[in-house]
Amino acid sequence: MKTVIRESTITCPMCGYAKREMMPIDACVWFYECERCKTVLKPKAGDCCVYCSYGTTACPAVQQASPCRAH
Repeated sequence: MKTVIRESTITCPMCGYAKREMMPIDACVWFYECERCKTVLKPKAGDCCVYCSYGTTACPAVQQASPCRAH
């Protein structure tokens, strides 16, 4: 089994604020509110979660080539 990286820095495309977060292992995150500007991020078309769209590391499901699980 491949080692999963849980830490990702998610960057808001509206204001550029970046924050390091721990991703859940058991679910994909579909919504994320930026701490600075309060914009609610949603996955880009074709991505399963906000970490795949705006993070430095793909979510654990993608890292393990598993189906996405809603959170």
